[in-house]
Amino acid sequence: MNNLENAKYGAANFEADTTRLPAIFPRTMGPNCGKYVQEVIDSGLTVDMVGRFEKAFADAMGVKHCIGTPGCTNALHILAASLEFEAGSEIIVSPIADYGTVMGLIRENFIPVFCDTEPGSPNISANTIKPCINKKTKAVLIVHKLGLPCEMDPIVELAQKNDLLLLEDTCQSLFSEYNGRLTGTFGEMAAYSFDSEKSMGADIGGCVTTNNDEWGNRLRYIGQSRGAKSVPGFGRIHFDKGLALRIPQCTAATCLGQLEIIEEQVRNRDKTARLLTEKLKDVDGIIPLHIPDYCTIFSCWMYGFTAVPEKLKCSPSELAEKIKAKGLGNIGMGKYYLMPDALVFLRKQAMNKIYPFSIPGAPGQEIYDGSRQTPNAKTFLDNFIRWAWTEKYTEKHVDIMYNIIKKVVTESLK
Repeated sequence: MNNLENAKYGAANFEADTTRLPAIFPRTMGPNCGKYVQEVIDSGLTVDMVGRFEKAFADAMGVKHCIGTPGCTNALHILAASLEFEAGSEIIVSPIADYGTVMGLIRENFIPVFCDTEPGSPNISANTIKPCINKKTKAVLIVHKLGLPCEMDPIVELAQKNDLLLLEDTCQSLFSEYNGRLTGTFGEMAAYSFDSEKSMGADIGGCVTTNNDEWGNRLRYIGQSRGAKSVPGFGRIHFDKGLALRIPQCTAATCLGQLEIIEEQVRNRDKTARLLTEKLKDVDGIIPLHIPDYCTIFSCWMYGFTAVPEKLKCSPSELAEKIKAKGLGNIGMGKYYLMPDALVFLRKQAMNKIYPFSIPGAPGQEIYDGSRQTPNAKTFLDNFIRWAWTEKYTEKHVDIMYNIIKKVVTESLK
């Protein structure tokens, strides 16, 4: 392990991008970003830029509360820390996700249980969630992967029927819509990302939103006030194990500036992604990304297509490399998104019955085996070729992508 390279994030992860298409970086920044940052500096850190951003974002989402955090992993952590479940409680989670989705759950001694995705899809559904529900299940944390909304009505109904808390990881689906309703507004709480490579890329940043006053107060108390209350004559007393994950003023300023331009950018992401899907339908050997009818706005953060191995004389990863060499520079596989296989430490923890897996009735290591537990998700990622999308793409760029993909795929057919 010591000879492996550390994982990269943000702009550093795109340094090797040799595409002849517009790159993700440098990011397009809102015209007021510099103004708002300067306002923080000129005020000597007395301006409430955090409050201004939180109100603006809550208004944009149509919810009561927005709690800003330093990043998306932090947002998901305070979400998990606010839950008052017993250690060892099971949380059903999307298997195609990111470490940030589950880190907070693990740190709070909950047990993530990965249900499978729908066949040919990166997303889970009520049908795939239902078999994982048992008496220890307390919540469902869904991920709107790539920016595609999950089919929410059946999931909401299932959660209500089983008295489960519904949570949303909306880090990749900012301003995506399910039947005209924004993702992140279906569950009790939702987490968002403003990391530099995300749709609303700031320097970093994230937040949690909720429409529930009790959850809003608890998120601030646990996530920002470190579980402390001010007692007259004494000062801070920590009644609960809390965190200090507050969004910095300058990050809030950048996020506020980016919020002012994001909706137009999302409309362009939606338009160009749908256009490429239509074009790729005539390419034999691949299946273009399916955008369900209920996805009324697709805030495409990442786009891709599924290779059909039996039609090709090369592997999906080799096909991706060929396309990359022709000019689509950041294209590649995303097998690491399969959480049951990526979280090696969690499998070891379960295998060795390390707390909370030592609690009677806790599941064993078999729940962290993608081939056995989430075969649909594994098959999807084994064949899915994807790349980061950008609002900079135009119809001309879509034509370039289409022509590159069609030429390489056609040459790779058996």
